[in-house]
Amino acid sequence: PTSAQVSVVPHSGRFCYTLDNDLLTTEQRQFYEDNGYLLIRNLVSDEDIERFRKEFTRICKREVKPPGVMIMKDESLRSQFGQSEKVVNKVQDFQEDEELFRYCTLPEVLKYVECFTGPNIMAMHTMLINKLPDSDKQTFLHPMHQDLHYFPFRPAARIVCAWTAMERAHQDNGCLVVQPGTHKTALKPHGYPQWEGKTNKLFHGLLEEDEKIPKVHLVMEKGDTVFFHPLLIHGSGINRTSGFRKSISCHFASSECHYIDVKNTTQEHLEKELQEMVCKKYSATSVELKDIWNFRARLVQGERINL
Repeated sequence: PTSAQVSVVPHSGRFCYTLDNDLLTTEQRQFYEDNGYLLIRNLVSDEDIERFRKEFTRICKREVKPPGVMIMKDESLRSQFGQSEKVVNKVQDFQEDEELFRYCTLPEVLKYVECFTGPNIMAMHTMLINKLPDSDKQTFLHPMHQDLHYFPFRPAARIVCAWTAMERAHQDNGCLVVQPGTHKTALKPHGYPQWEGKTNKLFHGLLEEDEKIPKVHLVMEKGDTVFFHPLLIHGSGINRTSGFRKSISCHFASSECHYIDVKNTTQEHLEKELQEMVCKKYSATSVELKDIWNFRARLVQGERINL
């Protein structure tokens, strides 16, 4: 299927977005089926979160340089703060950093992931987000979007994001905002929002947003983890505090998922942008989208099959 023709084939029985398991209650499964997300309180320990925080600081200070990691910064602050966490908005693709990658292997996280992906689990896309306080020059609001826009693999129902708050996330510091039930819709066209001088590289958003669909702000405490479907429309608000709102996340997928060709789909322009960025970073002349994702992907459980 192309990205314009995403559909979910229901399994026999009443559930099509979760797999039979001994962990989720019927009520939890039904909530995910209806809403496209499931919030689990107090899942990741304070000890683990502090370890992730320390490693993030080391990466910001360039004390460690994991291969393949992409560090996104607010360049307007570099002259003021130099190499520190006060300029780093995101550490992406940390699959080769053993300390941060521990998040993707935590048994308490994986047991939930398996309810959506099955036993053969790949970590496909890793991020530690450090939402900076908002400034006049740059805003770190992430427009409403669907994560499947970024992914050239299917089926969507066998992909799930685990997103853990590293401190309390609320409306003032830009918590996640979701539109429940939108995971049942198709993948919509995305692009850069019309914010003059304030767009961030690869921060794509919906080109047309339905304001009538209710939004829910996910207020989360440190260690709370939300699991959500890649078609769920979501985003995050502006950080209006003076602090830094951190979270760590991974998109997991069944290794039985398959790559698709995004040519002539709504994802085609993203492919070109990503290829240009990778070629520039590694001084390459050309690179295939599948190869980029093969490099990002790492097996965490079971057998590596297609991805």
